[in-house]
Amino acid sequence: QVQLVESGGGLVQAGGSLRLACAASRNIFNFYAMAWYRQVPGKRRELVTSIATGGSTNYADSVKGRFTISTDNAENTLYLQMNSLKPEDTAVYYCAADTVTGATMVRTWGQGTQVTVSS
Repeated sequence: QVQLVESGGGLVQAGGSLRLACAASRNIFNFYAMAWYRQVPGKRRELVTSIATGGSTNYADSVKGRFTISTDNAENTLYLQMNSLKPEDTAVYYCAADTVTGATMVRTWGQGTQVTVSS
């Protein structure tokens, strides 16, 4: 089973940028999809962006034009470049990976990394 470790979170002022990384324990080239989610206390975890094995991407309306998802297959790493950050982007950010074993889809989560945007 794959392990995922996020890094890159922190405190940033509104308008600033951060880049999150999610390092996988094995080759991500044949993963079905990978994604970034975020969650604030008392609310459901929400999808921020995803990338499928063919490279197609999907973004939540709230982050379109500001966030960019990408992968580095050589480094087995998923990235999230976050620009023009807003206080409402404050959350714990989680990466997720969907892999297929036989006929079973398995979702794996990272431990999360805190992003705090000050106004």
